[in-house]
Amino acid sequence: MPDDALATRPASPAPDVLGEGWTAQTLPLRPDRSGRSPVATLVRRTPDPGAPAARRAVLYVHGFVDYFFQRHVGDAFAAHGDDFYALDLRGYGRSLLPWQEPNYVTDLSVHSEELDAAARLLLVDHDELVLMGHSTGGLIAALWADARRDDGVVGALVLNSPWLDLRGSWFERVVATRLIDVAGPLAPRLVVGKLSPHYGQALHAASGGEWDYDLAWKPHGGFPVRAGWLRTVRRGHARVARGLAISCPVLVLASDATGPDDRWHDALLSTDSVLDVAQIAARSARLGPDTTFVEVPGGAHDLALSAEQARGRYLREVLDWLDALPADRLGDPLKHK
Repeated sequence: MPDDALATRPASPAPDVLGEGWTAQTLPLRPDRSGRSPVATLVRRTPDPGAPAARRAVLYVHGFVDYFFQRHVGDAFAAHGDDFYALDLRGYGRSLLPWQEPNYVTDLSVHSEELDAAARLLLVDHDELVLMGHSTGGLIAALWADARRDDGVVGALVLNSPWLDLRGSWFERVVATRLIDVAGPLAPRLVVGKLSPHYGQALHAASGGEWDYDLAWKPHGGFPVRAGWLRTVRRGHARVARGLAISCPVLVLASDATGPDDRWHDALLSTDSVLDVAQIAARSARLGPDTTFVEVPGGAHDLALSAEQARGRYLREVLDWLDALPADRLGDPLKHK
């Protein structure tokens, strides 16, 4: 892991938008091609008063058209005795600056800078790092864990409905991917798709859902899907298809059923109505030699935002899996000191 993981020193933690018990710390990043400097944001659930120091840090990475707002996930890990953090990547959520195109990069590997920076900060005070990723964040986390497999940085990797392949027809998966690979460098900002609003509407409290979050950072209709971004995602998918060699234990979880992604239906929050769970299961086997796949009955795309029974099952599966890992399978805590 690079020693100069940050452009400059991070800002001091400040109160977070999630309220009491949460802080946010700005991580300054190196200037991009425009010469302007993006940032990432490290969110922390502050330990409960009197809680013993935790040996393990858990770092969560959100998906596309997303940011961290799932307080109950942090609470579950804190109750388990872990320190919980989440990273809002550059151009997302807390890290979105006025001049930035929301949720847009043309190379997923740029996120290595903020992941390196966050990992370095967390491993100063912790012996183990568990990396969690959801959807596109799951793809980003898997590629980064693979790139850092010889560094002993990631002790375990947990993926919540990771985006490991493109859902769609043969034409979309093969022909359109080849067209995007050509068009991406020539017209990277060309809009080539958009998200369906139905899943977001089912989630949000204002439209009958259970969850309250900032619709400026996570709008129902998402942000435009641009050619440059989709090109780098599809190239990431291709790397997974060829096979990664993630050295730490990997847990992949997904719903037990795929739902329609193009219309409103009653199972939006009890199926994965964004990704294809069969694809997730198939590609999971190519992440590394020590991978476990678990189905969560009745799970939504973000398993943590499922109905109470399914999200409880999801969190228990994760915590039980971590508890069952022998200490000698959780990476080398001395390599990163």
